[in-house]
Amino acid sequence: MKTGSISMTARAVATRRAAHQILDRPTVLEDPIAVPILGPELYVDPVRHSDPRSRAFRAFMVGRSRYTEDNLASAHAAGVTQYVVLGAGLDTFAYRNPFAGLQVYEVDFPSMQEFKRGMLRAASIPEPANLTFVPLDFEHQTLGEGLAAAAFDAQRPAFFSWLGVVPYLTLSAFRATIDLIAAMPSGSGITFDYALAEQELSPRLQVARKALAARVAAAGEPFRLFFGSEQMENELKSAGFQRIEQLDSVDLNHRYFTNRTDGLALPEEGLGKLATAWV
Repeated sequence: MKTGSISMTARAVATRRAAHQILDRPTVLEDPIAVPILGPELYVDPVRHSDPRSRAFRAFMVGRSRYTEDNLASAHAAGVTQYVVLGAGLDTFAYRNPFAGLQVYEVDFPSMQEFKRGMLRAASIPEPANLTFVPLDFEHQTLGEGLAAAAFDAQRPAFFSWLGVVPYLTLSAFRATIDLIAAMPSGSGITFDYALAEQELSPRLQVARKALAARVAAAGEPFRLFFGSEQMENELKSAGFQRIEQLDSVDLNHRYFTNRTDGLALPEEGLGKLATAWV
């Protein structure tokens, strides 16, 4: 996403989370903010959202958020009181935060945050006292500088989420972020998703990836960064993380989509993976 612009992919992700609240039972991610934040003009077309490709994307969007928030719950139970949402977009966790004493920091481009805060006001969704917006222009400021200006305490452990961002980065930007988090106190961690390198995709998925890449590029947000599973493991170990977990579509289905009567699930082969790394 370019400085001064609004992420169209963030809006699309938010719409899929809202569709999950309306169309799917039981919900994998219980999110009472997902629908109202998008305003009264929101229309979830049941026909379009019943398309197999749309259902698969929806399952991934809510599955990755549920996985992230489960890891956050574990971190909070272990004493972590700071949660940083990198590339927050229209994420709704801060407005339904169930954890006493947890300070939330939403990091994003200033223009995206202004857009979101306008949507919150229009929907009469209050900004909680334990939320800090961290407007960050990555062309002129580092993540560490932005967090420091927001009174984030780098001497205490924190948990980070980084969803829907890594594929749009350069390798150097990715490494700078994981290096910063790996240098934090023990108990800190991060959950993020990443796009698999072409050699780990079947020919069918390579075609699907090219089609998806064309759509996001047309929206001004081209894919730039891909990893093999072993390569990602090595990146995280080299940064200094002590425990690493990677989940693919089969793993997510096993955790969150078993015994459903509506068939909502991820395809067995996916275009990416989820990773969690702990300091």
